[in-house]
Amino acid sequence: MPGIESAFDWSPSRRPRVTVSPMEDHYRSLAALDPVLADLVEAYGRPDPFEWSDGGRTGSSRFAAMTLHIVGQQISTVVAFVIFDRIAAATGAVPTPEAVLALGAERLRECGLSRAKAGYLLDLARSQASGLIDLEDMADLGDAEAIAALTAVRGIGLWSAEMFLIHQLHRPDVLPAGDVGLRRAIGLAWELPAVPGVNEVRTRASAWSPHRTYAATLLWRSLRPVDEPFDQKARALRRAAGRAAPAEGTGDDGPHPAGL
Repeated sequence: MPGIESAFDWSPSRRPRVTVSPMEDHYRSLAALDPVLADLVEAYGRPDPFEWSDGGRTGSSRFAAMTLHIVGQQISTVVAFVIFDRIAAATGAVPTPEAVLALGAERLRECGLSRAKAGYLLDLARSQASGLIDLEDMADLGDAEAIAALTAVRGIGLWSAEMFLIHQLHRPDVLPAGDVGLRRAIGLAWELPAVPGVNEVRTRASAWSPHRTYAATLLWRSLRPVDEPFDQKARALRRAAGRAAPAEGTGDDGPHPAGL
């Protein structure tokens, strides 16, 4: 009958399209690349690598976010939140470079920072205020360029720079190969005889590009029970209400080796 064929046209151009999110696409690609990663996706789902669990403290300010990264170096997340909140209270709002510079070293130390970290925050504030770095606009920089610019500022190490690329710049192919948790997760997932070294992690993960941020997040996720937040900041937010800390170095959620 005339018209029947056209009424049931199932050519590729007429078939319903299934939209896949970028995050879903990254995890599908990882699962196709490695059966161990496929098993982890099946067990733990698809965690959002760009989630930034700070309880709204830093707003949309990347300067404030890096301030929190620096504050959180070598101390527990609960304590880092307390100290950051003191800095925010002293500045009267989400910290800005100008407000941090106005506080000066002594008032920053009164907030609970060590002498070294007070110096780091002041250096960061000077660099941002003078235009030596622009944390708020790094879109034109590649990953290596952004890391080089960040680590040129005293107090920002490679790990903190990589966390900034993940959580603030939302870069999809960052591998924090030196992260102890990531190395431990790889050792457990692949049942290795020992925790792999940095070079071994980089070699193994080379096949995961350009999805390495997602792979790292999935591996971090695998270190905690499925029903528990895997991010230390998210866990700390559950305990932070009503808690206080006198200074750096105390807390019960464990220290971060290089930042939040």
